[in-house]
Amino acid sequence: MENETLYVSEIFESAQGETSKAGLMTSFVRLSGCPFRCVWCDSAYTYERGEPWTIDNICAELTRMGWIHVCVTGGEPLAQDPIFSFLKTLVAKGFQVSLETSGGIPTKGVHEKVKIILDIKCPGSGVSDKNDWSNIDNLRTTDEIKFVVLDRADYEWTKQTIKKYSLFSKVDNVLISTVWDRLSPDELIAWMVKDKLPARLNLQIHKYIWDPEMRGI
Repeated sequence: MENETLYVSEIFESAQGETSKAGLMTSFVRLSGCPFRCVWCDSAYTYERGEPWTIDNICAELTRMGWIHVCVTGGEPLAQDPIFSFLKTLVAKGFQVSLETSGGIPTKGVHEKVKIILDIKCPGSGVSDKNDWSNIDNLRTTDEIKFVVLDRADYEWTKQTIKKYSLFSKVDNVLISTVWDRLSPDELIAWMVKDKLPARLNLQIHKYIWDPEMRGI
């Protein structure tokens, strides 16, 4: 199992920039490859196949870094079959693990102790037709749902989706992000306040700290 190979774009340590864990020092494993093409994708470099790493070698690097929190992201991590063995191994080694996934591939089979960050794609992404709605049935209250909003149309769609699937009753945190440099956060906040929408604003704080084009942050 630990000799299985994953293709990796980068492994780095930084502050978590998003989700309810924002600000926590975290080790990141960014896997390469993604079958989706969101029009606003900020990590298109992961489309190219990265370097092969065995699960054992990845875990050794994470142990060397020394952080208990590990975020597995992409690309689309679930596009690589060994991901399930990898997540299971991380949990067994005592890491607290979160998995950022596009929502277009079934999450069934992800270890129960892994926090799933389910990114439901809005129409502005260009791939909302790829959402796998069965993933909502697999959510645990400790998981999180994320919407990345491009404009007012995406925001209205997000509200409708939250209501349709009773998402506030599914998970503790429903996150709403703005597409970087396309929608102002204060505009989104104004909409949420007016509508009394009890979601969590989810800014990418790493982009406010460093150059948004920088990798390994």
